[in-house]
Amino acid sequence: MGGGNGQKSKTARERNLEKQKQAKGSQLESNKKAMSIQCKVCMQTFICTTTEVKCREHAEAKHPKSDVSACFPHLKK
Repeated sequence: MGGGNGQKSKTARERNLEKQKQAKGSQLESNKKAMSIQCKVCMQTFICTTTEVKCREHAEAKHPKSDVSACFPHLKK
């Protein structure tokens, strides 16, 4: 008939371990997808919801000698 408490605990640990493995992998993948904007000069990544203003601020602060379109080609003047 049914298993003891030790068996129940073991299966619960195994289930939780599998859930943790799935969560870590999916979180890592979603982080990679979210960081889709990249400065072409310094290769710093920005989250996909970053505004044009923030991109321009980065270019002016970090790369004053470079043009904004050199840092972020998707921002055409």
